[in-house]
Amino acid sequence: MSAPAAVSEAADRPSLRTVTREWGRIGCLGFGGPPVHIAMLRELCVVRRGWIDDREFEDTVAAVNLLPGPASTQLAIACAHRIRGRAGAAIGGAAFILPGLVLIIALGAAFLASDPPRWLRGAGAGAGAAVAAVAVKAGLDLIAPSWRRAASHRGRLAVFVLLGAASAALVGPYLVLVLLACGAGSLGLARARAWRPERPAASLTPAPLALVAAAASAGGLGALAWTALKVGALSYGGGFVIIPLMQADAVGVNHWMTDGQFLNAVALGQVTPGPVVLTVAVVGYAAAGVGGALLAAAVAFSPSFLFVLVGADRFHALLADRNARAFIDGAAPAALGAILGSAIPLALALDEAWQLAVLAAAAVALLLLRRGVVVTLLGAGAAGAAAALAGAPLTS
Repeated sequence: MSAPAAVSEAADRPSLRTVTREWGRIGCLGFGGPPVHIAMLRELCVVRRGWIDDREFEDTVAAVNLLPGPASTQLAIACAHRIRGRAGAAIGGAAFILPGLVLIIALGAAFLASDPPRWLRGAGAGAGAAVAAVAVKAGLDLIAPSWRRAASHRGRLAVFVLLGAASAALVGPYLVLVLLACGAGSLGLARARAWRPERPAASLTPAPLALVAAAASAGGLGALAWTALKVGALSYGGGFVIIPLMQADAVGVNHWMTDGQFLNAVALGQVTPGPVVLTVAVVGYAAAGVGGALLAAAVAFSPSFLFVLVGADRFHALLADRNARAFIDGAAPAALGAILGSAIPLALALDEAWQLAVLAAAAVALLLLRRGVVVTLLGAGAAGAAAALAGAPLTS
């Protein structure tokens, strides 16, 4: 990727008000996750306004996918940076994130209230029941392109996927260590095959490992900040990787939420617009109210802004860096495997027989009938509300 050229004509340089409006529109209407966000950003920046050319947009997509964290959020920030610099990146990124953040905090407060209406509890239980099927679909959809591209090393890819899946199902809060270890292992294999040593890449792993050690004894807001940092800085492979990263911390270790409440939070992250990573705000709300929600969101999204503001002009170098690619070749498939593995604890969290029926119906809708995620979750929520009003048992 060549370094991006400046916007040459003043008439083609949008105002910050335009950036706020257009990125805010995507934040309000971007239901459906990263594929929808990427399509909307391309339609705006490439097709409709001509601010960025096709090749540059594709290279930017490739670059943000080499970074940890929510790729579609980083793409939104990077596109705004390209056309209006750092001020545009800050304003555009905030406009993209804030609509969904406000909505998900409001919905999270309703679902986490001490005595929500029975129909609302049923809707949450129904939508939550479908989440395990959504995780399977997300994992398979993301793994399929990597599998097609990996004709010469599918065995290694399968090993990393299986390690990630087993880790998500079994080791809970230590999943992040497995992702880092897979990345380091892939980097080691790449170096072993090389005839001459590459420049050291030690900076890829020590900082996260040091943060793991520092956070091990943290509690309260420190634990919440560490959970959010894992979501924002160490989640390779897309927004759904946050589920196994968060579930053990939020439910098992810190007891901020019950299993059912966590499933509700994941469902809310899927049916609200904007980045799926906003789910972390519901976890923050459960831990420490509105202040916790805002803290969790700020910590989770800060790495995305930092990566772009500091490194956007170096994206072309990242794409050519063999160490970075080798590390991601291990970490990314392990993260995709973790998405699949997360379906196991999510399904085991279901307490009622009718929820298992909703899960089975959602699996058919998503995997066989190829229905959309948002439509399926809304249908599952409606089924849960109907079941609750008909007297079906509900657990907290």
